[in-house]
Amino acid sequence: MPQLTWIMDDYLTWDDSFAIARALIEKFPAIDLEEVSLSMIYHWTVSLPGFQDDPELASDAILAAIYQEWFEEANPV
Repeated sequence: MPQLTWIMDDYLTWDDSFAIARALIEKFPAIDLEEVSLSMIYHWTVSLPGFQDDPELASDAILAAIYQEWFEEANPV
């Protein structure tokens, strides 16, 4: 498993959609985003090293924001 380069001394929360998206890009570099569901994003996010927020605070809006950040990073204009 590759070492995630974004992790330092900080921890991630649901407010960190961009940092979570970057972590997911590093963890799943070859994933087809058309196959990714919000449920997958939820499970992958809560399993990230450094994620330290209440899993029950997740909402579809938060998960969609992570997906949007991931999509924009993976598909630069």
